[in-house]
Amino acid sequence: MTLSTSIRGALVGVRRELVVLAAVVVVLVALVLVGLGVGSIPLTPAQVAGALFGQGDRISDFVIGQLRGPRVLGAVLVGASLGVAGAIVQSVVRNPIASPDVIGITSGASAAGLTAIVLFGASGGTLFSVVLVGAVVVSVVIAGLAWRRGITGNRVVLVGIGVAAICLSITGWMLTSGTVTQAGTALLWLSGSLNAVDRNLVGVLAVAFVMLFLLALLQSSRLTVLTLGDEVAAALGLRPDRAKVLLLLTAVCLTAAAVATAGPVSFVALMAAPIARRLVGGGRVALGPAAAVGAAITLGSDLIAQFAIPGNALPVGVVTGVVGAPYLLWLLARGR
Repeated sequence: MTLSTSIRGALVGVRRELVVLAAVVVVLVALVLVGLGVGSIPLTPAQVAGALFGQGDRISDFVIGQLRGPRVLGAVLVGASLGVAGAIVQSVVRNPIASPDVIGITSGASAAGLTAIVLFGASGGTLFSVVLVGAVVVSVVIAGLAWRRGITGNRVVLVGIGVAAICLSITGWMLTSGTVTQAGTALLWLSGSLNAVDRNLVGVLAVAFVMLFLLALLQSSRLTVLTLGDEVAAALGLRPDRAKVLLLLTAVCLTAAAVATAGPVSFVALMAAPIARRLVGGGRVALGPAAAVGAAITLGSDLIAQFAIPGNALPVGVVTGVVGAPYLLWLLARGR
């Protein structure tokens, strides 16, 4: 293969990734407009556009600025965070089921958050910080137990499943230790709900996502090399273990930010990256498309959760779980 052929192939791959990203963004924008317009107070497309561009009436400004806007933006940011986190973890571990949901990161973050809710009534920035610390601590434990002259895929998955079981036990203990009111609040949060998302929380998540996504993009070339295997990566001058730690830490922080905002929205991280890779093709990591697909899955699932059953809104995590669980079973059935 000549240099010109390699460059041409790389350009074709980049162009296809941009086309896929643009197509998914169009779908996402359509979902955003639907999410802003439908509800108990329906808004026309003209009212939505007017409110978005600062020319709306008092009702549309209030509905979009205070009620629907933060929820829609929260769904987009939570899904994008989980999509990027899943893409990083699956590429580093080189295992399609090695998402933050499966290997225990989400369970650890949830256990830490629930403990803070039940014991201290934490919310907002305090809950955000506690969930982040819990996710990092659990990730360090998983990495330490799975380390055998490096981080390998199967060991991480198996150790993560065991650690997740421990975290689920802590979660159950906290649920039985709190009051009825605390248990109700905790159960809603554990289901993955966007009901409590407000402008302040979305602002914190937006800042965290932008910083972490840029950090992930800066490491994307290392991530691509790691998909070729540790030996090839080392031969190309990369220190595999150091690169893996930095990348996984980025994924952990993205997962923690999403969980702190909406609770553990299950299976979005598992589904988004494979769908994006399949659309892009060529074995590309495709962090941008993974973020867009994750955002579309979460926002679409939240719309289904709100309006599929009239008068009975569901947590978004229930819908993503209904879709994601069969996908996980399919992966396990077709894998070796």
